Amino acid sequence: MKNQNETNIFRLTAKEEEVMNHFWVKGELFVRELLNMYDDPKPHFNTLSTIVRGLEEKGYIGHQSFGNTYRYYPLISKEDYKKGALMRVVNKYFKSSYLGVVSSLIEEEEISIDELKMLIKRVEETNKAK
Repeated sequence: MKNQNETNIFRLTAKEEEVMNHFWVKGELFVRELLNMYDDPKPHFNTLSTIVRGLEEKGYIGHQSFGNTYRYYPLISKEDYKKGALMRVVNKYFKSSYLGVVSSLIEEEEISIDELKMLIKRVEETNKAK
């Protein structure tokens, strides 16, 4: 099993994230149960099994043995994954600057003045609580 810092160095593909979302919602799953969560046309069992094994190799999920089958479970929470993904984006595209992120949102008019005021208020409240 890998620790969270080792896990965060790996990025998930869109299909891996889709599979992880099922684990985050349902918790422990056999591959057959995971397969049943998909609408038609369902992915092939072997394809899904390969994705699950890849997620295990990357340290995102673990398993318990039940005879010749495994029940898999998430090792990292969705919240921790989101934090890691955000950190990677900030580091890669904004030179590790959250100010750069906010500045970009302001320049692109993706954040309103009211939203910016709410953000400032949250930062002030968080700092007071510390």
